[in-house]
Amino acid sequence: MTEPVVLFKEIPTANGQRFGVATLNAPASLNALSVEMVRLLTPKLRDWAADAGIVGVLMDAAGEKAFCAGGDLRQLYQTLLDCKAERNEYAERFFGEEYELDHLIHTFPKPFVCWGHGIVMGGGVGLMAGCSHRVVTEGSRVAMPEVNIGLYPDVGGSWFLRRTPGRTGLFLAFTAAQVNAADAIFIGLADVLVPQAAKSQVIEAITTAPWKGEPDADRALMSKLLAQAGEGASMPASKLREHFDLINATLAGDDLLEIDQRIRTLQSDDTWLQTAAKTYAKGAPSSVALSWALWQRVPRMSLAEVFRLEYWASLGFCAHADFAEGIRAVLVDKDRNPKWSPATLAEITPAFVEDHLRARGEMAPELVSLV
Repeated sequence: MTEPVVLFKEIPTANGQRFGVATLNAPASLNALSVEMVRLLTPKLRDWAADAGIVGVLMDAAGEKAFCAGGDLRQLYQTLLDCKAERNEYAERFFGEEYELDHLIHTFPKPFVCWGHGIVMGGGVGLMAGCSHRVVTEGSRVAMPEVNIGLYPDVGGSWFLRRTPGRTGLFLAFTAAQVNAADAIFIGLADVLVPQAAKSQVIEAITTAPWKGEPDADRALMSKLLAQAGEGASMPASKLREHFDLINATLAGDDLLEIDQRIRTLQSDDTWLQTAAKTYAKGAPSSVALSWALWQRVPRMSLAEVFRLEYWASLGFCAHADFAEGIRAVLVDKDRNPKWSPATLAEITPAFVEDHLRARGEMAPELVSLV
């Protein structure tokens, strides 16, 4: 028998309480987030939220390579090829249920620890971003790489990237730049660096800690336990902090075509910045245009409103050509030579952008009542 794609257990703690543990269990796919995973996680997290005997949750992943490398897009890709109708019902379920889970994590009423070791990208960042305690390790590699596949940073990325310092979030959306633990903490996508080797120590501390069953007190206690586990850990250098002023200057202003030109002509001896600029130049212009449009729209929107807007945006990408072409080039044929349409940012019209953001059918029932 094959194991479930998410493993659940409850570990006993002091005072007779329990801590829930949810382990993503698809290491062969780098724990890519599938609909099956989502459909296991959401009801279990709701049960744990309502169970007075559960004082908190730890979410981690099997294997040493990745917490979660993103959404599992292969089945979605087939529907993009097959779907000739106005509606793509698989995509509606895929995004509606994924965003419901992400929102549940953001609003979870108890301490929620994400152990973000290894690759944390795309949908994996969506899982981690909403947790109350986001752990990164010396091996963490965090990115929102959707520009490579003709999508945009969804899973709440329009909301949390907008809240990073300066224009670092916009830079990550445009360039798919990979960042380390120090970067993730600097921009507010993670909270604490704990060495991977200390994970067993953290779990042991959870079992012996005097949890009160009071969310505020228990969150403070969890923060203290993680800080103790991370004491003395060596923090890597942060490229985002080092290049903060240059990034802000390059992405300054409200003229997207000017920003585009500055990124394309960016000069630096730093290979990390060079790679970011090259990735941007190869990325989908439609992804850049929609990331920019969402960046401008979301500042005063609630998280729930952003998820509903992203739902329409994601269905819009499913209805246009670039998303399928990007998945083909990166994940299916792997030739990494996508043919984007439109081919340049200058060719993108306001009508093209608006067509990505318009309603297609009814709002997903999972998202209607989010507050």
